[in-house]
Amino acid sequence: MEAVLSLIALHKPYGVLSQFTPDGSPHRTLAEFGLPPGVYPLGRLDADSEGLLLLSDEAGLNHRLLEPEAGHRRTYWVQVERIPEASALRALETGLLIRGHRTLPARAWRLEPQPVMPPRQPPIRFRKSVPDCWIAVELCEGKNRQVRRMTAAVGHPTLRLVRVRIGAFDLGDLPAGRWREVSPAERRRIFGLADLPRR
Repeated sequence: MEAVLSLIALHKPYGVLSQFTPDGSPHRTLAEFGLPPGVYPLGRLDADSEGLLLLSDEAGLNHRLLEPEAGHRRTYWVQVERIPEASALRALETGLLIRGHRTLPARAWRLEPQPVMPPRQPPIRFRKSVPDCWIAVELCEGKNRQVRRMTAAVGHPTLRLVRVRIGAFDLGDLPAGRWREVSPAERRRIFGLADLPRR
């Protein structure tokens, strides 16, 4: 009997590496979340980023999901310092030169209404004299710390970063630190395929 390959959605908490082995830092790893054996993360989220992380035991899914030509967009909710003007959002959308790489066209908008997010541990830095704002940024590429570098480049440093969507699959109300299997219908929403291969 053929076994269906696993596809897992995890809400990665703050302070957790996107890997199963320690790297010498004080950060936690994926090993503590009771994930099925043999799965590996598709892409990564930095330890100081939160949100949707997909894992699978199928070889080759990284390319299918993460390469820009595949067109699988990732959406992030980003809490930034100060209130971005339309010109800053346009700059995020049209592309920025960051460390010799020009970012691909993206989408960026202010979230209205502003989301009410569960508190983070540890809390973000708070400055009474500096307002903050939640924006959404949608990308089809994922260079190292790209969203943080993009918002900093337009004068709005990132305070908190949560990935809420990959393709047409939403994080939804999955609590931080919890995971679940992705259904066949949800697989199609992520990859745009009839289904993932079976073995």
